[in-house]
Amino acid sequence: MNILFIGDIFASAGRSIVADKLHRILATEYIDLAIANAENSAGGFGITPLIAEELFKMGLEVLTSGNHIWDKREIYDYLDREPRLIRPANYVSDLPGRGYTVVRARNGVQVAVINLQGRSHMSPIDCPFRAGDRILGELDPAIKVRFVDFHAELTSEKMAMGWHLNGRVSAVIGTHTHIPTADTRILSGGTAYQTDAGMTGPYNSVIGVDKDIILKRFLTAVGSRMEAARGGVELHSVIVDVDEVTGKAHSIKRFTTAD
Repeated sequence: MNILFIGDIFASAGRSIVADKLHRILATEYIDLAIANAENSAGGFGITPLIAEELFKMGLEVLTSGNHIWDKREIYDYLDREPRLIRPANYVSDLPGRGYTVVRARNGVQVAVINLQGRSHMSPIDCPFRAGDRILGELDPAIKVRFVDFHAELTSEKMAMGWHLNGRVSAVIGTHTHIPTADTRILSGGTAYQTDAGMTGPYNSVIGVDKDIILKRFLTAVGSRMEAARGGVELHSVIVDVDEVTGKAHSIKRFTTAD
């Protein structure tokens, strides 16, 4: 079975290219399940219930997130109502939402989608490695296909998570830094891995933000309101071919398209 994972959807530009390209990708690449990280889909900072519903209607079946999931307060109640939008599992348990979900793919196979967040240079939250272990212990052993979005800053922390979960999940794909990496591969235990899937949004920017605003910050050390850029829009994703019986990945490839 083929799983599509779209990297961080950034602002209206990212949503627009998903709307334009997703249906064709689903058809031509024979996708059984479509997942995307959507924590930056509302103007580059957070997500709203309206935008989540818009993304589901486009054909995405699970939305993952990260530290920006808390930016829009109106999403809090929605997180408890909508199991297809998940937040990192290693935030404290009394916060809204859930850290993983189980969905049935188009081919009928049950898939667990897990969201974890790193701690290096990020919020001081619970250990993502132990949270991953806990979730895998809770899952029905019959659910063999398991996909992990690891939302983290450091490449070393992401690589460590790949090895930690190697052989126990179908894929570990990194998000958060908005820069696609070229280390796409299958680890020794059959886990597909890429340090960062990249961003789906405007690449004539600094990780999605208007480049002039960011340059001014670096040159003057004076902050100013960040705004999403618009030009050079690209969709970055990975497609993982998974054996639905064993949960092992057969292959992983980067898939990129532009306006």
